[in-house]
Amino acid sequence: MPFARKVVLHSLSGYQPSLDELVRQFMRDGVSYVGVVGMDALHIEDIVDELCVGDGTQPYEMLTASHEGQSLESAVQFAAALTGKFAGETQVVEF
Repeated sequence: MPFARKVVLHSLSGYQPSLDELVRQFMRDGVSYVGVVGMDALHIEDIVDELCVGDGTQPYEMLTASHEGQSLESAVQFAAALTGKFAGETQVVEF
């Protein structure tokens, strides 16, 4: 089942190498927004950005945000409030 257009990535234990494949799946599924909350949220957001840029020849356009020190509920509310080209369902993914 594909991921929703907006994903709130809830980091339970910080960066894991499996994040790379998860982000590639987000791109294949057409995810337009990833917000990161939880452990190492800022670092994980940076990695998501780097994976979207790749080598620069075919960057993937994705809005990202880090919700460092915020609650999961707050991050979900932020994602749900995005409209326009970022409209769509919001899904929480625990990582």
